[in-house]
Amino acid sequence: MTNANLRATKFYKNLTPYRATAIAEGFCEGEGATEKEQLTAWQYLHDTKLTAQLQGFFGRTARDLIESGAIRE
Repeated sequence: MTNANLRATKFYKNLTPYRATAIAEGFCEGEGATEKEQLTAWQYLHDTKLTAQLQGFFGRTARDLIESGAIRE
C-alpha cells in the first residue's frame, strides 16, 4: 500500500494510545482492522513516540514501516 497522508484522516484524529496499540497488534478492537487502519495506527504510535516506550517489537516495526515508505518519519 502506498503512503497516503494518514495523519489527515478522521480515523487518525480519533485514535487513542490503547486503540492504536490494539489495532497495531490485532487484539480486541484491532481484530479485523483494514490495512489502512493498521498503518494509520502505526503512524499514530510513531508520531506520539509510543513506539519508543513500548516493547522493542513496536520500535523495530515502525522503523521497518518508515524504511519501506508505508508510514512517514
